Amino acid sequence: MSKYFSLEGRILTYSTLALAIAAGLPWLLSFIGLDSRLSWALGLFLGICTLISLVRLALKPLTTTLKSLQGGLLNFRDGDFSISLVPPRDIELCQITNLYNDIGEHLRRERAHIYQRELLLDTVIQSSPQALLLVDQSDHIIYSNSSAKKLLNAGRPIQGLLLQKLLPNSPKEIASAIQNWENGLFNYTDKTGSHSMHIGNSTFVLNAHKHRLIVLREMTKELTKAEVEVWKKVIRLISHELNNSLAPISSLAHSGKMLIDKPEKTTALEKVFDIIAERCKHLTEFTQGYASFAKLPSPSCEPVSWRELIERIAPLQEFVLKGVLPTRTGYFDPVQIEHALLNLIKNSREAGSSNEDIELSIRTDGLGQQLIIADRGCGMSEKVLQQALLPFFSTKEQGVGLGLALCREIVDAHGGRIQLMNRNGGGLQISLWLPWAKQP
Repeated sequence: MSKYFSLEGRILTYSTLALAIAAGLPWLLSFIGLDSRLSWALGLFLGICTLISLVRLALKPLTTTLKSLQGGLLNFRDGDFSISLVPPRDIELCQITNLYNDIGEHLRRERAHIYQRELLLDTVIQSSPQALLLVDQSDHIIYSNSSAKKLLNAGRPIQGLLLQKLLPNSPKEIASAIQNWENGLFNYTDKTGSHSMHIGNSTFVLNAHKHRLIVLREMTKELTKAEVEVWKKVIRLISHELNNSLAPISSLAHSGKMLIDKPEKTTALEKVFDIIAERCKHLTEFTQGYASFAKLPSPSCEPVSWRELIERIAPLQEFVLKGVLPTRTGYFDPVQIEHALLNLIKNSREAGSSNEDIELSIRTDGLGQQLIIADRGCGMSEKVLQQALLPFFSTKEQGVGLGLALCREIVDAHGGRIQLMNRNGGGLQISLWLPWAKQP
C-alpha cells in the first residue's frame, strides 16, 4: 500500500478506518444487548488503539529513513562520503534517499579529483629545482620539498622542525637572509664551489592563520650563462665600434700621407685630420661610457636642496618643473642623481618630445622620495620596455645601450628602484624612487 499511496493518504485512510471501528463497534455491541455506555467506551478504546497502531505503521518507513539520513549526514560532517542509502518503497522517501546518494557520489568524485590535483601538485613541487618552505606563525615548518631538504638539512626531513633550529645547518649567507626576511640574490660558497641563490619571502593567510612562504632558487647556471652572453655582446659591440673607427682612420692616414707632398691639397689634408680627430673623439666617448658604467662608485648620500638641484640641471637640459617642490630636503648622492636626470631628459628629447612636454615632478612621503620624468615622445613597445634597462640594449643606431642601464645602477646603489611605463596619449614616464636615510 505504501508503494501506491503518499504518507498523507495512508494516515487519512488509517484514521478513517480507526473512526469506523470506534463508531461501528458500539453499535454492534449495543445490538447484541451490551450496555450502551460500555459499548461506546470499548469502541473508543479500540479505535484509539487501532489509530495509534496504524499511524505508527504508516510512519515507520519515515522514521527509518530519517535515522539513516541522520547517520549519513554525520558521516558527511566527518568527511566520510562512502555511505549510500537503500531507497525505501515510498515514492517521496525514495526521492530523498536518491538525492542523498547523488550528493554523496558527487562529493566522492570531487574528493577524488581534489586528491589527484593535490597529488599532481605535490609531485611537481617535490621535483622542482626550487627549494620551497612553508612556515606557520609559530615558525614551525609545515611543508617542504626535496630541494629544500637537500639544501638546508643534507637531505634529512625538516617538516615539523623550528626554522631557527634548521638555519644553523644551512649556509650562513642563506641563513642570514632567511632570518632577516631579505629578498634578492645572495652568493655563498660550499665544498662544491661558489653559488648564487635568489631568495623570495611572501606571507598569506591560510585557515585564519598567517603563513610564510620561502622560495630559494639556484641561479648559478642562469647567471653564468647570462654573463657569458653579456661578454659576447660586449666584445661584438667593441669590435664593431673599433672597426667602424679604425678602418676609416687607417684609410685616411694613408690618404693624408699621400697629400703631404702636394701643397695645393692643404684644404683636403686639413679635412682628413678633422675626420680623424672626430673618429678619435667618438672612440674616446665610447670607452668613457663603458668606463663610467664599470667604475660607478658607491653613492655618497647627503641632504640635498630640491631648489639647488633644479637650478644645477636647468641650464644643461630644458624641461618643465611640474607641481610644487617638497618642503622636506632630499637625501641622495647629488652628482649621481643629476647625471641620471640629465640622461633621462636627453633621452626624452631624442625620443621626439619637445622641451615643453618634458616634465619633472618630485614627491616625498614617509617612505622615500620620487622623481618622475614624463614626456610625449614615441614611447616604447612592450618588448622594449622589458629590456630597456638591460646593459648594452639600445634601439638607436649609434647607441651603446648604457644610458638607462647606468641610471638603473645609480638607483639600485641608492637602494631604490626605477620604473618605466607608457603614458596615456603617448610618451613615456620614468619614475626614480629613493629611500630615506636609514635610522641608526
